[in-house]
Amino acid sequence: MTESPDAQSSKTEAAEAPSQSTPEPAAEAVTEESAPAAEAPVEEAPAAEEAPAEEAPAEEPAAEDAPAEAAAEEPVEAPAPAEPKAEKPKTPKAPKPKAPKPGAFKAPSPAAVAKQTTHTVVAVPVAAEVPEERFEEALAHGLVEDGKAFVIVAEERVEVGPADDDEALKAYAHAFFELEAAVERFHARLASAELSPKDIDESIATIEAVLAPPSVVGDLDTLGERYAAVKAEAEETRTRIHEERRVAREAAIAAREEIVATAEALSAKPEDKVHWKNDTATLRGLLDQWKEAQRSGARIPKDVERALWTRFTHARSAFEKARKHHFAELDRSNADVATRKEDLVARAEALAQTTDWDHGARGFRDLMNEWRNAGRGRRSVDDALWKRFQAAQDSFFEARRGAADAEDEALSGNVEAKEAAVVEAEALLPIKDLAATKQALRPIQDRFEAAGRVPRADIARLSKRMAAVEKAVRDAEDAAWNSRNPELEARASGAAAQLHSAISALEDEIAEAKAAGKNTKKLEESLAARNAWLKQIEGLA
Repeated sequence: MTESPDAQSSKTEAAEAPSQSTPEPAAEAVTEESAPAAEAPVEEAPAAEEAPAEEAPAEEPAAEDAPAEAAAEEPVEAPAPAEPKAEKPKTPKAPKPKAPKPGAFKAPSPAAVAKQTTHTVVAVPVAAEVPEERFEEALAHGLVEDGKAFVIVAEERVEVGPADDDEALKAYAHAFFELEAAVERFHARLASAELSPKDIDESIATIEAVLAPPSVVGDLDTLGERYAAVKAEAEETRTRIHEERRVAREAAIAAREEIVATAEALSAKPEDKVHWKNDTATLRGLLDQWKEAQRSGARIPKDVERALWTRFTHARSAFEKARKHHFAELDRSNADVATRKEDLVARAEALAQTTDWDHGARGFRDLMNEWRNAGRGRRSVDDALWKRFQAAQDSFFEARRGAADAEDEALSGNVEAKEAAVVEAEALLPIKDLAATKQALRPIQDRFEAAGRVPRADIARLSKRMAAVEKAVRDAEDAAWNSRNPELEARASGAAAQLHSAISALEDEIAEAKAAGKNTKKLEESLAARNAWLKQIEGLA
């Protein structure tokens, strides 16, 4: 059963993708032209002391208005009327073709394409691959009169260019299908490519240059509706891109401002608060962040970037100036410290040659105090000078130690005689007869001294033992003196008499208080204390 023409037309217009009869090369051509135009690269960050980099040159126009065919085709604009078929022999004038029946070919019609509202793009064949049925349909919208080609738009004839006959009209139909494909490529790129507003504007201008005034022959009413929908979507995309760029630009300015503020804070730090190594590394990192922001971040207005770069450069210059001043002063200070310590090392090396051990030991003690007060210099220089100082000090004390060991060995023979004197003195204890003990101790002391010096390890031991005997004799003398001291006895007698008088008075007072019935506790405590004092004094007498 044969379907009606209306049914066939409905099926054709409802198609969402190219039919099986649509040639494959056409789809490939649209895909190639859908690739995004190359963005102009962002310029490198400025050098450390240079002005900010100029903005990148304007982006190249997008390629959405390029031909769809792989080989170079004529532009979308209408070609010269006689050029496409100039070399062909003239053929008898063919009758004006009638419009084909709907459904005669399976490629989607411009009406079906115009109804699309999403980015599902129909691959429209280019002129060389358009089925003959569609070509005839396009030719049905044009005519040739008086050597001119006309296209029917909104039931009005509009001149599109010169034409000798209907055969020449095919060039205008060819341009129509190229224009139709350009509109669809532009629609596809809105979804798949990163177009700039400039790309969108140039693509719109290119298409509209062909549409108004028209320079092609075909169903311009349907194509105009389709283009109006694509243009509206393009303008929405352009608005969105402008907004996204504005937000990105504000974020980029804020990021640069943060970099500058951090650099200014570093340059404003008091010198005693600056950690030169870490803060210098931080400042270098901020410069790397600036360069990275220029390479990959959103572009910001040139005047804003220049102002921020000026502030950043001033902050870095101020920090660098302070750093150079600090290290210049540090170098001068290090040089002064090195000079003082060099002098100390020379004196230490000279003192290390002395054999006056006491003088040398005191000298090295004083030199060490001066070293501590000399301050700290460059670490490598300080370490080298300290090694020399320490070597001189070690040399002196090692020599002194060697001399002492040799002396000890020479004095070891005196230990026996000194030890015998000490043993003899210790035999006098405990003291029974003070006078006899003192008389016996004197010759023992003389022999102790006459025995001479002994090694350092024995000096303290023997001297301590002899000092213990001598102290016992002195204590015995003090006790004997105190026991018969007339002055002490007189003081004791006077105190005893006073206490006897006080005790007698207290006893009378206690008796009277008891008779009167008064409390005598305090009086009795005073009486007991005085009795205790009297007992002590009587014991001394």
